[in-house]
Amino acid sequence: MTNNLLNHGDTKTLRKKILRAFVSPWFSRLLIWLAPILFLAIFFFYPLTKILALTFDFSTLANPENLLITYHSLLFTLYQATLSTILTFILGVPSAILFSRFDFRGKSILRALTAVPFMLPTVVVAAAFNSLIGSRGLFSFLFPLSSNFTTSPTFYFLLILTAHVFYNTTIIIRIVGNALSRLDPKLEQSARVLGADSFQAWRRIILPLLRPSLLAAALLVFMFDFTSFGVILLLGGSNFSTLEVEIYIRALKLPNLNLAALLSVIQLAFTLIFSVLYTRIISQVNTQTAPRFSAAKPAKTIKEKIFVASLCLLLSAFFLLPLLSLPIRSLTRLEADRGQRGEVQYGFTTDYYKELFINRRGSLFYVPPMQAALNSLGYAGVTVLLSLALGYPAAYALAKPTRLEKFLDPFIMLPLGASAVMLGLGFILSFGRALASPFFVPIAHSLIALPFVIRTLQPALASIPERLRQAASMLGASPFRVWQTVDFPILSRATLSAATFAFTVSLGEFGATLLITRPEYPTIPIAIQRFLSQPGGLNYGQAMAMATLLMVLTTLAILIIEKLRLSDSGEF
Repeated sequence: MTNNLLNHGDTKTLRKKILRAFVSPWFSRLLIWLAPILFLAIFFFYPLTKILALTFDFSTLANPENLLITYHSLLFTLYQATLSTILTFILGVPSAILFSRFDFRGKSILRALTAVPFMLPTVVVAAAFNSLIGSRGLFSFLFPLSSNFTTSPTFYFLLILTAHVFYNTTIIIRIVGNALSRLDPKLEQSARVLGADSFQAWRRIILPLLRPSLLAAALLVFMFDFTSFGVILLLGGSNFSTLEVEIYIRALKLPNLNLAALLSVIQLAFTLIFSVLYTRIISQVNTQTAPRFSAAKPAKTIKEKIFVASLCLLLSAFFLLPLLSLPIRSLTRLEADRGQRGEVQYGFTTDYYKELFINRRGSLFYVPPMQAALNSLGYAGVTVLLSLALGYPAAYALAKPTRLEKFLDPFIMLPLGASAVMLGLGFILSFGRALASPFFVPIAHSLIALPFVIRTLQPALASIPERLRQAASMLGASPFRVWQTVDFPILSRATLSAATFAFTVSLGEFGATLLITRPEYPTIPIAIQRFLSQPGGLNYGQAMAMATLLMVLTTLAILIIEKLRLSDSGEF
Protein backbone atom coordinates (compact mmCIF):
# COMPACT_ATOMS: atom_id res chain seq x y z
CA MET A 1 0.00 0.00 0.00
CA THR A 2 2.74 2.41 1.02
CA ASN A 3 4.78 1.50 -2.05
CA ASN A 4 1.77 2.17 -4.27
CA LEU A 5 1.33 5.60 -2.71
CA LEU A 6 5.01 6.33 -3.18
CA ASN A 7 4.83 5.19 -6.79
CA HIS A 8 1.75 7.33 -7.28
CA GLY A 9 3.57 10.31 -5.77
CA ASP A 10 6.57 9.72 -8.02
CA THR A 11 4.26 9.56 -11.02
CA LYS A 12 2.65 12.87 -10.10
CA THR A 13 6.06 14.46 -9.61
CA LEU A 14 7.18 13.14 -13.00
CA ARG A 15 4.04 14.51 -14.65
CA LYS A 16 4.65 17.92 -13.10
CA LYS A 17 8.23 17.91 -14.37
CA ILE A 18 7.10 16.99 -17.87
CA LEU A 19 4.37 19.64 -17.81
CA ARG A 20 6.87 22.22 -16.49
CA ALA A 21 9.23 21.33 -19.34
CA PHE A 22 6.50 21.78 -21.91
CA VAL A 23 5.47 25.17 -20.60
CA SER A 24 9.05 26.37 -20.01
CA PRO A 25 10.06 29.65 -21.65
CA TRP A 26 12.47 27.80 -23.93
CA PHE A 27 9.76 25.48 -25.21
CA SER A 28 7.35 28.40 -25.64
CA ARG A 29 9.97 30.19 -27.71
CA LEU A 30 10.42 27.10 -29.84
CA LEU A 31 6.67 26.97 -30.49
CA ILE A 32 6.72 30.61 -31.61
CA TRP A 33 9.46 29.79 -34.13
CA LEU A 34 7.80 26.59 -35.38
CA ALA A 35 5.84 28.05 -38.32
CA PRO A 36 8.59 30.36 -39.70
CA ILE A 37 11.27 27.66 -39.40
CA LEU A 38 9.09 25.01 -41.06
CA PHE A 39 8.25 27.42 -43.88
CA LEU A 40 11.92 28.23 -44.51
CA ALA A 41 12.97 24.60 -44.16
CA ILE A 42 10.49 23.39 -46.79
CA PHE A 43 10.59 26.25 -49.26
CA PHE A 44 14.15 27.62 -48.91
CA PHE A 45 16.61 25.21 -47.32
CA TYR A 46 15.25 22.08 -49.00
CA PRO A 47 15.45 23.66 -52.49
CA LEU A 48 18.92 24.93 -51.54
CA THR A 49 20.08 21.37 -50.79
CA LYS A 50 18.79 20.31 -54.23
CA ILE A 51 20.85 23.05 -55.86
CA LEU A 52 23.94 22.09 -53.84
CA ALA A 53 23.53 18.42 -54.75
CA LEU A 54 23.57 19.27 -58.46
CA THR A 55 26.43 21.73 -58.07
CA PHE A 56 28.84 19.31 -56.44
CA ASP A 57 28.05 16.53 -58.85
CA PHE A 58 31.38 15.49 -60.43
CA SER A 59 29.97 15.73 -63.96
CA THR A 60 29.10 19.40 -63.39
CA LEU A 61 32.53 20.44 -62.18
CA ALA A 62 34.40 18.25 -64.70
CA ASN A 63 32.66 19.71 -67.77
CA PRO A 64 35.01 22.27 -69.40
CA GLU A 65 32.13 24.01 -71.19
CA ASN A 66 30.32 24.57 -67.88
CA LEU A 67 33.44 26.06 -66.34
CA LEU A 68 34.06 28.31 -69.35
CA ILE A 69 30.47 29.66 -69.32
CA THR A 70 30.72 30.19 -65.55
CA TYR A 71 34.00 32.08 -65.90
CA HIS A 72 32.69 34.44 -68.60
CA SER A 73 29.38 35.03 -66.79
CA LEU A 74 31.10 35.80 -63.50
CA LEU A 75 33.62 38.08 -65.20
CA PHE A 76 30.95 40.08 -67.01
CA THR A 77 28.80 40.28 -63.86
CA LEU A 78 31.70 41.74 -61.88
CA TYR A 79 32.58 44.07 -64.78
CA GLN A 80 29.12 45.58 -65.21
CA ALA A 81 28.56 45.82 -61.43
CA THR A 82 31.88 47.67 -61.00
CA LEU A 83 31.11 50.13 -63.79
CA SER A 84 27.57 50.69 -62.48
CA THR A 85 28.89 51.35 -58.97
CA ILE A 86 31.47 53.87 -60.21
CA LEU A 87 28.85 55.72 -62.26
CA THR A 88 26.44 55.71 -59.32
CA PHE A 89 29.10 57.29 -57.12
CA ILE A 90 29.82 59.95 -59.73
CA LEU A 91 26.20 61.13 -59.45
CA GLY A 92 25.46 60.03 -55.88
CA VAL A 93 28.25 61.72 -53.91
CA PRO A 94 27.60 65.26 -55.27
CA SER A 95 23.88 64.63 -54.68
CA ALA A 96 24.59 63.62 -51.08
CA ILE A 97 26.56 66.84 -50.60
CA LEU A 98 23.69 68.81 -52.15
CA PHE A 99 21.03 67.42 -49.79
CA SER A 100 23.17 67.47 -46.64
CA ARG A 101 24.86 70.86 -47.03
CA PHE A 102 22.36 73.11 -48.84
CA ASP A 103 18.80 74.33 -48.37
CA PHE A 104 16.81 75.20 -51.47
CA ARG A 105 13.22 75.30 -52.69
CA GLY A 106 11.72 71.92 -53.50
CA LYS A 107 14.44 70.03 -51.59
CA SER A 108 12.06 67.52 -49.99
CA ILE A 109 10.26 66.89 -53.29
CA LEU A 110 13.53 66.35 -55.18
CA ARG A 111 14.81 64.03 -52.45
CA ALA A 112 11.61 61.99 -52.62
CA LEU A 113 11.90 61.87 -56.41
CA THR A 114 15.37 60.33 -56.18
CA ALA A 115 14.04 57.66 -53.78
CA VAL A 116 11.09 56.54 -55.91
CA PRO A 117 13.09 54.50 -58.49
CA PHE A 118 14.62 52.31 -55.76
CA MET A 119 11.18 50.98 -54.84
CA LEU A 120 9.95 50.59 -58.40
CA PRO A 121 9.90 47.07 -59.88
CA THR A 122 12.80 46.40 -62.23
CA VAL A 123 10.40 45.80 -65.12
CA VAL A 124 9.04 49.32 -64.69
CA VAL A 125 12.55 50.80 -64.66
CA ALA A 126 13.45 48.82 -67.79
CA ALA A 127 10.21 49.83 -69.53
CA ALA A 128 10.73 53.49 -68.56
CA PHE A 129 14.18 53.65 -70.15
CA ASN A 130 12.94 51.66 -73.13
CA SER A 131 10.14 54.18 -73.63
CA LEU A 132 12.54 57.12 -73.42
CA ILE A 133 15.70 56.16 -75.29
CA GLY A 134 15.10 52.63 -76.53
CA SER A 135 14.96 51.77 -80.24
CA ARG A 136 11.14 52.26 -80.13
CA GLY A 137 11.15 55.12 -77.62
CA LEU A 138 10.46 58.83 -77.79
CA PHE A 139 14.09 59.80 -78.37
CA SER A 140 14.40 57.57 -81.45
CA PHE A 141 11.18 59.05 -82.85
CA LEU A 142 12.28 62.65 -82.28
CA PHE A 143 15.81 62.00 -83.60
CA PRO A 144 15.53 59.38 -86.38
CA LEU A 145 19.24 59.61 -87.25
CA SER A 146 20.06 58.03 -83.88
CA SER A 147 18.36 54.75 -84.87
CA ASN A 148 21.65 53.17 -85.98
CA PHE A 149 23.21 53.73 -82.58
CA THR A 150 20.11 52.82 -80.52
CA THR A 151 20.06 49.31 -82.00
CA SER A 152 23.70 48.50 -81.20
CA PRO A 153 24.74 46.25 -78.26
CA THR A 154 26.98 49.03 -76.92
CA PHE A 155 23.99 51.34 -76.61
CA TYR A 156 21.98 48.79 -74.64
CA PHE A 157 24.94 48.10 -72.36
CA LEU A 158 25.13 51.84 -71.60
CA LEU A 159 21.36 51.83 -71.10
CA ILE A 160 21.69 49.04 -68.52
CA LEU A 161 24.39 50.97 -66.65
CA THR A 162 22.23 54.11 -66.70
CA ALA A 163 19.24 52.20 -65.33
CA HIS A 164 21.39 50.88 -62.47
CA VAL A 165 22.46 54.43 -61.64
CA PHE A 166 18.79 55.49 -61.82
CA TYR A 167 17.56 53.26 -59.01
CA ASN A 168 20.74 53.02 -56.89
CA THR A 169 21.66 56.69 -56.53
CA THR A 170 19.32 57.08 -53.56
CA ILE A 171 21.47 54.59 -51.60
CA ILE A 172 24.46 56.92 -51.85
CA ILE A 173 22.29 59.92 -51.00
CA ARG A 174 20.85 58.28 -47.91
CA ILE A 175 23.96 56.63 -46.43
CA VAL A 176 26.62 59.19 -47.35
CA GLY A 177 24.25 62.15 -46.94
CA ASN A 178 23.28 61.06 -43.42
CA ALA A 179 26.94 60.61 -42.52
CA LEU A 180 27.70 64.11 -43.81
CA SER A 181 24.84 65.63 -41.82
CA ARG A 182 26.25 64.06 -38.64
CA LEU A 183 29.71 65.59 -39.05
CA ASP A 184 30.42 68.51 -36.76
CA PRO A 185 30.97 71.58 -39.01
CA LYS A 186 33.49 72.86 -36.46
CA LEU A 187 35.97 70.24 -37.71
CA GLU A 188 36.04 71.75 -41.19
CA GLN A 189 36.03 75.29 -39.78
CA SER A 190 39.02 74.49 -37.59
CA ALA A 191 40.92 73.13 -40.60
CA ARG A 192 40.18 76.33 -42.50
CA VAL A 193 41.44 78.45 -39.59
CA LEU A 194 44.69 76.46 -39.66
CA GLY A 195 45.17 77.33 -43.33
CA ALA A 196 43.64 74.37 -45.19
CA ASP A 197 41.70 75.08 -48.36
CA SER A 198 38.46 73.25 -49.31
CA PHE A 199 40.25 70.38 -51.04
CA GLN A 200 42.67 69.79 -48.15
CA ALA A 201 39.84 69.94 -45.61
CA TRP A 202 37.92 67.30 -47.53
CA ARG A 203 40.95 65.08 -48.12
CA ARG A 204 42.35 65.17 -44.60
CA ILE A 205 39.28 65.68 -42.40
CA ILE A 206 36.00 64.78 -44.07
CA LEU A 207 36.91 61.82 -46.32
CA PRO A 208 38.59 59.79 -43.52
CA LEU A 209 35.48 60.25 -41.39
CA LEU A 210 33.22 59.30 -44.32
CA ARG A 211 35.24 56.22 -45.31
CA PRO A 212 32.99 53.64 -43.52
CA SER A 213 29.85 55.22 -45.01
CA LEU A 214 31.37 55.33 -48.49
CA LEU A 215 32.44 51.68 -48.27
CA ALA A 216 29.03 50.60 -46.95
CA ALA A 217 27.23 52.45 -49.75
CA ALA A 218 29.61 51.04 -52.37
CA LEU A 219 29.09 47.47 -51.17
CA LEU A 220 25.32 47.82 -51.14
CA VAL A 221 25.19 49.36 -54.61
CA PHE A 222 27.60 46.75 -55.94
CA MET A 223 25.50 43.95 -54.45
CA PHE A 224 22.32 45.23 -56.11
CA ASP A 225 24.10 45.59 -59.45
CA PHE A 226 25.71 42.16 -59.07
CA THR A 227 22.28 40.52 -58.63
CA SER A 228 20.49 42.62 -61.26
CA PHE A 229 18.23 40.54 -63.47
CA GLY A 230 15.08 42.25 -64.76
CA VAL A 231 16.83 45.36 -66.09
CA ILE A 232 19.52 43.34 -67.89
CA LEU A 233 17.10 40.78 -69.35
CA LEU A 234 14.52 43.32 -70.56
CA LEU A 235 16.99 45.89 -71.89
CA GLY A 236 19.74 43.63 -73.16
CA GLY A 237 18.10 40.25 -73.59
CA SER A 238 20.42 37.26 -73.68
CA ASN A 239 23.19 39.38 -75.26
CA PHE A 240 24.55 40.19 -71.81
CA SER A 241 25.01 36.98 -69.84
CA THR A 242 25.37 37.84 -66.18
CA LEU A 243 25.09 35.06 -63.61
CA GLU A 244 21.40 35.78 -63.12
CA VAL A 245 20.56 35.84 -66.82
CA GLU A 246 22.61 32.72 -67.47
CA ILE A 247 20.77 30.87 -64.67
CA TYR A 248 17.47 31.77 -66.33
CA ILE A 249 18.70 30.69 -69.77
CA ARG A 250 20.09 27.36 -68.50
CA ALA A 251 16.95 26.65 -66.49
CA LEU A 252 14.35 27.39 -69.19
CA LYS A 253 15.77 28.29 -72.60
CA LEU A 254 18.76 25.95 -73.01
CA PRO A 255 18.13 23.44 -70.21
CA ASN A 256 21.27 22.56 -68.25
CA LEU A 257 20.16 22.36 -64.64
CA ASN A 258 23.61 21.30 -63.42
CA LEU A 259 25.16 24.46 -64.83
CA ALA A 260 22.28 26.59 -63.53
CA ALA A 261 22.85 25.13 -60.05
CA LEU A 262 26.60 25.84 -60.21
CA LEU A 263 25.95 29.45 -61.23
CA SER A 264 23.39 29.82 -58.43
CA VAL A 265 25.83 28.65 -55.75
CA ILE A 266 28.53 31.02 -57.01
CA GLN A 267 26.05 33.88 -57.04
CA LEU A 268 24.89 33.03 -53.49
CA ALA A 269 28.47 32.77 -52.22
CA PHE A 270 29.40 36.21 -53.57
CA THR A 271 26.21 37.76 -52.24
CA LEU A 272 26.79 36.34 -48.76
CA ILE A 273 30.37 37.66 -48.76
CA PHE A 274 29.12 41.12 -49.74
CA SER A 275 26.39 40.93 -47.07
CA VAL A 276 28.85 40.00 -44.31
CA LEU A 277 31.22 42.80 -45.31
CA TYR A 278 28.35 45.29 -45.46
CA THR A 279 27.09 44.25 -42.01
CA ARG A 280 30.53 44.76 -40.49
CA ILE A 281 31.09 48.12 -42.15
CA ILE A 282 27.61 49.49 -41.41
CA SER A 283 28.12 48.57 -37.74
CA GLN A 284 31.14 50.90 -37.77
CA VAL A 285 28.93 53.62 -39.27
CA ASN A 286 26.35 53.09 -36.51
CA THR A 287 28.98 53.28 -33.75
CA GLN A 288 30.23 56.56 -35.16
CA THR A 289 26.80 58.20 -35.30
CA ALA A 290 26.43 61.51 -33.52
CA PRO A 291 23.62 64.04 -33.18
CA ARG A 292 22.64 65.70 -36.43
CA PHE A 293 24.03 69.17 -37.06
CA SER A 294 22.06 71.80 -38.93
CA ALA A 295 24.87 72.27 -41.47
CA ALA A 296 22.47 72.80 -44.38
CA LYS A 297 22.34 76.41 -45.51
CA PRO A 298 21.28 78.38 -48.57
CA ALA A 299 23.88 78.74 -51.32
CA LYS A 300 25.69 82.06 -50.97
CA THR A 301 28.69 82.21 -53.29
CA ILE A 302 28.50 82.05 -57.09
CA LYS A 303 30.15 78.62 -57.11
CA GLU A 304 27.64 77.28 -54.59
CA LYS A 305 24.68 78.68 -56.52
CA ILE A 306 25.95 77.19 -59.80
CA PHE A 307 26.53 73.85 -58.06
CA VAL A 308 23.04 73.76 -56.52
CA ALA A 309 21.21 74.97 -59.64
CA SER A 310 23.03 72.69 -62.10
CA LEU A 311 22.74 69.59 -59.92
CA CYS A 312 19.04 70.21 -59.20
CA LEU A 313 18.43 70.54 -62.93
CA LEU A 314 20.43 67.39 -63.69
CA LEU A 315 18.69 65.31 -61.00
CA SER A 316 15.24 66.56 -62.01
CA ALA A 317 15.84 65.68 -65.66
CA PHE A 318 17.51 62.34 -64.92
CA PHE A 319 14.77 61.08 -62.60
CA LEU A 320 11.71 62.76 -64.12
CA LEU A 321 12.21 62.05 -67.83
CA PRO A 322 12.07 58.23 -67.66
CA LEU A 323 9.11 58.32 -65.27
CA LEU A 324 7.19 60.79 -67.46
CA SER A 325 8.07 59.14 -70.77
CA LEU A 326 6.42 55.88 -69.71
CA PRO A 327 2.82 57.21 -69.47
CA ILE A 328 3.44 59.50 -72.49
CA ARG A 329 4.58 56.56 -74.61
CA SER A 330 1.60 54.48 -73.44
CA LEU A 331 -0.71 57.20 -74.85
CA THR A 332 1.19 57.79 -78.09
CA ARG A 333 1.18 55.71 -81.29
CA LEU A 334 4.57 55.95 -83.01
CA GLU A 335 4.55 52.77 -85.10
CA ALA A 336 2.16 50.45 -86.91
CA ASP A 337 0.55 47.50 -85.22
CA ARG A 338 1.67 44.01 -86.13
CA GLY A 339 0.11 43.04 -89.48
CA GLN A 340 -1.60 46.43 -89.85
CA ARG A 341 -2.24 47.66 -93.39
CA GLY A 342 -3.26 51.06 -94.65
CA GLU A 343 -2.62 54.45 -93.14
CA VAL A 344 -1.41 54.60 -89.54
CA GLN A 345 -2.92 57.27 -87.30
CA TYR A 346 0.09 58.55 -85.34
CA GLY A 347 -0.19 60.63 -82.19
CA PHE A 348 -2.35 60.52 -79.08
CA THR A 349 -4.35 57.32 -78.49
CA THR A 350 -6.01 55.41 -75.69
CA ASP A 351 -6.13 52.19 -77.73
CA TYR A 352 -3.34 50.53 -75.78
CA TYR A 353 -5.34 50.74 -72.57
CA LYS A 354 -8.55 49.62 -74.30
CA GLU A 355 -6.73 46.64 -75.81
CA LEU A 356 -5.85 45.38 -72.34
CA PHE A 357 -9.42 44.04 -72.12
CA ILE A 358 -9.66 42.55 -75.64
CA ASN A 359 -8.57 39.19 -77.04
CA ARG A 360 -7.93 40.52 -80.53
CA ARG A 361 -6.88 37.22 -82.12
CA GLY A 362 -9.48 35.04 -80.40
CA SER A 363 -6.81 32.68 -79.08
CA LEU A 364 -7.94 29.96 -76.68
CA PHE A 365 -4.65 30.30 -74.77
CA TYR A 366 -4.72 34.09 -74.58
CA VAL A 367 -4.76 35.61 -71.09
CA PRO A 368 -6.08 39.20 -71.10
CA PRO A 369 -3.62 41.68 -69.55
CA MET A 370 -6.23 42.76 -67.03
CA GLN A 371 -6.43 39.14 -65.90
CA ALA A 372 -2.68 39.32 -65.30
CA ALA A 373 -3.32 42.42 -63.18
CA LEU A 374 -5.95 40.53 -61.17
CA ASN A 375 -3.52 37.63 -60.79
CA SER A 376 -0.87 40.01 -59.44
CA LEU A 377 -3.32 41.55 -56.96
CA GLY A 378 -4.42 38.09 -55.83
CA TYR A 379 -0.84 36.90 -55.38
CA ALA A 380 -0.01 40.11 -53.51
CA GLY A 381 -2.96 39.64 -51.16
CA VAL A 382 -1.93 36.07 -50.31
CA THR A 383 1.68 37.20 -49.89
CA VAL A 384 0.62 39.88 -47.39
CA LEU A 385 -1.37 37.40 -45.30
CA LEU A 386 1.31 34.71 -45.42
CA SER A 387 4.26 37.00 -44.70
CA LEU A 388 2.44 38.69 -41.80
CA ALA A 389 1.36 35.35 -40.33
CA LEU A 390 4.96 34.13 -40.43
CA GLY A 391 6.62 37.47 -39.72
CA TYR A 392 4.73 38.33 -36.54
CA PRO A 393 5.91 35.33 -34.47
CA ALA A 394 9.50 35.78 -35.65
CA ALA A 395 9.47 39.54 -35.01
CA TYR A 396 7.89 38.99 -31.57
CA ALA A 397 10.68 36.59 -30.61
CA LEU A 398 13.42 38.80 -32.06
CA ALA A 399 12.09 41.84 -30.18
CA LYS A 400 13.44 40.28 -26.96
CA PRO A 401 16.18 37.98 -28.21
CA THR A 402 17.60 35.06 -26.29
CA ARG A 403 20.39 32.72 -27.38
CA LEU A 404 17.89 30.91 -29.59
CA GLU A 405 16.95 34.11 -31.45
CA LYS A 406 20.61 35.12 -31.88
CA PHE A 407 21.21 31.71 -33.44
CA LEU A 408 18.13 31.76 -35.71
CA ASP A 409 18.27 35.40 -36.83
CA PRO A 410 20.90 34.90 -39.59
CA PHE A 411 18.96 31.93 -40.99
CA ILE A 412 15.76 33.97 -41.16
CA MET A 413 17.60 36.65 -43.16
CA LEU A 414 19.27 34.19 -45.55
CA PRO A 415 16.64 34.59 -48.32
CA LEU A 416 17.90 38.18 -48.70
CA GLY A 417 21.21 36.73 -49.87
CA ALA A 418 19.60 34.49 -52.48
CA SER A 419 18.52 35.91 -55.80
CA ALA A 420 14.93 35.51 -56.93
CA VAL A 421 16.13 33.55 -59.97
CA MET A 422 17.90 31.12 -57.67
CA LEU A 423 14.72 30.68 -55.63
CA GLY A 424 12.84 29.88 -58.83
CA LEU A 425 15.47 27.32 -59.84
CA GLY A 426 15.27 25.70 -56.40
CA PHE A 427 11.50 25.39 -56.74
CA ILE A 428 11.88 23.74 -60.17
CA LEU A 429 14.35 21.19 -58.80
CA SER A 430 12.37 20.49 -55.63
CA PHE A 431 8.71 20.50 -56.59
CA GLY A 432 8.66 19.72 -60.32
CA ARG A 433 5.13 19.08 -61.57
CA ALA A 434 3.61 20.41 -58.36
CA LEU A 435 4.50 23.88 -59.66
CA ALA A 436 1.34 23.64 -61.78
CA SER A 437 -0.38 25.01 -58.68
CA PRO A 438 -0.46 28.83 -58.76
CA PHE A 439 -0.04 28.89 -54.97
CA PHE A 440 3.73 28.45 -55.34
CA VAL A 441 4.01 32.00 -56.71
CA PRO A 442 2.88 33.76 -53.48
CA ILE A 443 5.04 31.29 -51.51
CA ALA A 444 8.10 32.46 -53.46
CA HIS A 445 7.02 36.09 -53.02
CA SER A 446 6.61 35.54 -49.27
CA LEU A 447 10.17 34.18 -49.03
CA ILE A 448 11.43 37.42 -50.53
CA ALA A 449 9.11 39.68 -48.49
CA LEU A 450 9.49 37.91 -45.11
CA PRO A 451 12.82 39.52 -44.06
CA PHE A 452 11.42 42.99 -44.86
CA VAL A 453 8.26 42.27 -42.87
CA ILE A 454 10.22 41.01 -39.86
CA ARG A 455 12.57 43.99 -39.85
CA THR A 456 9.60 46.37 -40.07
CA LEU A 457 7.65 44.75 -37.22
CA GLN A 458 10.57 44.03 -34.90
CA PRO A 459 11.31 47.63 -33.77
CA ALA A 460 7.61 48.31 -33.14
CA LEU A 461 7.25 45.17 -30.99
CA ALA A 462 10.44 46.00 -29.10
CA SER A 463 9.17 49.54 -28.39
CA ILE A 464 6.08 48.40 -26.45
CA PRO A 465 6.77 49.14 -22.74
CA GLU A 466 6.15 46.04 -20.62
CA ARG A 467 5.05 48.21 -17.70
CA LEU A 468 2.01 49.39 -19.72
CA ARG A 469 0.92 45.80 -20.24
CA GLN A 470 1.44 45.03 -16.56
CA ALA A 471 -0.49 48.14 -15.51
CA ALA A 472 -3.40 47.21 -17.78
CA SER A 473 -3.44 43.67 -16.37
CA MET A 474 -3.38 44.95 -12.78
CA LEU A 475 -6.39 47.14 -13.58
CA GLY A 476 -8.31 44.01 -14.58
CA ALA A 477 -7.88 44.00 -18.36
CA SER A 478 -8.03 40.62 -20.07
CA PRO A 479 -5.15 39.59 -22.39
CA PHE A 480 -7.26 40.56 -25.41
CA ARG A 481 -8.11 43.92 -23.84
CA VAL A 482 -4.41 44.51 -23.10
CA TRP A 483 -3.57 43.80 -26.72
CA GLN A 484 -6.42 46.04 -27.89
CA THR A 485 -5.55 49.04 -25.73
CA VAL A 486 -1.74 48.78 -25.49
CA ASP A 487 -0.28 46.73 -28.33
CA PHE A 488 -2.61 47.50 -31.23
CA PRO A 489 -2.22 51.33 -31.27
CA ILE A 490 1.57 50.89 -31.41
CA LEU A 491 1.58 48.00 -33.89
CA SER A 492 -1.12 49.17 -36.30
CA ARG A 493 1.12 51.57 -38.22
CA ALA A 494 4.00 49.09 -38.37
CA THR A 495 1.65 46.32 -39.50
CA LEU A 496 0.23 48.43 -42.30
CA SER A 497 3.73 49.46 -43.34
CA ALA A 498 4.92 45.82 -43.34
CA ALA A 499 1.83 44.75 -45.29
CA THR A 500 2.47 47.48 -47.86
CA PHE A 501 6.09 46.34 -48.16
CA ALA A 502 4.98 42.75 -48.80
CA PHE A 503 2.33 43.92 -51.27
CA THR A 504 4.86 46.01 -53.20
CA VAL A 505 7.47 43.24 -53.28
CA SER A 506 4.91 40.76 -54.60
CA LEU A 507 3.47 43.17 -57.15
CA GLY A 508 6.83 43.82 -58.80
CA GLU A 509 8.61 40.47 -58.30
CA PHE A 510 9.95 39.21 -61.61
CA GLY A 511 12.87 36.77 -61.30
CA ALA A 512 11.33 33.86 -59.40
CA THR A 513 7.91 34.37 -61.02
CA LEU A 514 9.41 34.12 -64.51
CA LEU A 515 10.74 30.64 -63.70
CA ILE A 516 7.83 29.11 -61.80
CA THR A 517 4.64 30.77 -63.02
CA ARG A 518 2.29 28.89 -65.34
CA PRO A 519 1.52 30.48 -68.75
CA GLU A 520 -2.17 30.67 -67.85
CA TYR A 521 -1.45 32.57 -64.59
CA PRO A 522 0.82 35.48 -65.62
CA THR A 523 1.48 38.50 -63.43
CA ILE A 524 1.85 42.13 -64.54
CA PRO A 525 5.69 41.93 -64.83
CA ILE A 526 5.42 38.69 -66.84
CA ALA A 527 2.81 40.26 -69.15
CA ILE A 528 5.09 43.28 -69.68
CA GLN A 529 7.99 40.99 -70.55
CA ARG A 530 5.85 39.04 -73.03
CA PHE A 531 4.61 42.18 -74.80
CA LEU A 532 8.12 43.69 -75.00
CA SER A 533 9.48 40.51 -76.58
CA GLN A 534 6.92 40.61 -79.42
CA PRO A 535 7.01 42.83 -82.55
CA GLY A 536 4.40 45.44 -83.44
CA GLY A 537 3.25 48.74 -82.05
CA LEU A 538 0.21 47.29 -80.30
CA ASN A 539 2.27 44.84 -78.22
CA TYR A 540 4.78 47.54 -77.33
CA GLY A 541 2.00 49.99 -76.42
CA GLN A 542 0.29 47.45 -74.19
CA ALA A 543 3.62 46.82 -72.43
CA MET A 544 3.91 50.56 -71.79
CA ALA A 545 0.32 50.71 -70.52
CA MET A 546 0.84 47.77 -68.15
CA ALA A 547 4.12 49.26 -66.90
CA THR A 548 2.38 52.59 -66.27
CA LEU A 549 -0.34 50.91 -64.22
CA LEU A 550 2.28 49.01 -62.22
CA MET A 551 4.22 52.24 -61.65
CA VAL A 552 1.09 53.99 -60.35
CA LEU A 553 0.25 51.11 -57.97
CA THR A 554 3.83 50.92 -56.69
CA THR A 555 4.10 54.68 -56.23
CA LEU A 556 0.92 54.70 -54.17
CA ALA A 557 2.37 51.93 -52.01
CA ILE A 558 5.61 53.91 -51.60
CA LEU A 559 3.66 56.97 -50.46
CA ILE A 560 1.83 54.86 -47.88
CA ILE A 561 5.11 53.41 -46.57
CA GLU A 562 6.69 56.87 -46.34
CA LYS A 563 3.68 58.21 -44.47
CA LEU A 564 3.62 55.31 -42.01
CA ARG A 565 7.36 55.10 -41.48
CA LEU A 566 8.04 54.98 -37.73
CA SER A 567 11.55 56.37 -37.97
CA ASP A 568 14.11 57.30 -40.57
CA SER A 569 17.29 55.48 -39.64
CA GLY A 570 19.04 56.46 -42.84
CA GLU A 571 20.26 52.98 -43.67
CA PHE A 572 19.14 50.14 -45.91
